[in-house]
Amino acid sequence: MSAGFTVGADGWVGAARALPSPNCEARPDGAVLTLIVVHNISLPPGEFGGSAIADLFLNRLDCDAHPYYDAHLRGLRVSSHFVIRRDGALEQFVSCNERAWHAGASNFFGRERCNDFSIGIELEGRDDTAFEAPQYTTLAALVTALRDRYPIDALAGHSDIAPGRKTDPGPHFDWQRLAQDAALPARYFPYRQQG
Repeated sequence: MSAGFTVGADGWVGAARALPSPNCEARPDGAVLTLIVVHNISLPPGEFGGSAIADLFLNRLDCDAHPYYDAHLRGLRVSSHFVIRRDGALEQFVSCNERAWHAGASNFFGRERCNDFSIGIELEGRDDTAFEAPQYTTLAALVTALRDRYPIDALAGHSDIAPGRKTDPGPHFDWQRLAQDAALPARYFPYRQQG
């Protein structure tokens, strides 16, 4: 694995490209960060590269530039803490100490409002496409850094906490690879445990 990351006391990863999003807010008093939520995103759907993901999270996406944007994203205010590009490059939009608007209506084993206690990581990709090796390398290093800073004790997909509403990160996401690369025991993956 490449050199690891460090999460500062301010919730920012110094090695990430910082693109501060206005789509965030203070976490509730006493919130404890225990969950990482893995997502995927591509804009336009199925197209990789470009600035559209960042533009969406920064509220500067030109919704007239593509029919999908006009139909589905106009007026939307969302963000995630991190985006991992296809080449493994790491971008950060929200301090981990703040609540990003990534999960929406969600439930983690009876705990509602997952944004309150989770960190959202978007992988540039889509449900029907395999992710790239550099993305797993960056993700594992980031998960390790987040665990070093916060009491993270679980990882889940967006589809796990919003079933029927969300499908990401999709069937091509390799949870076993992440567990191995980040040296995480099975208990960190409550939705993946058998029996």
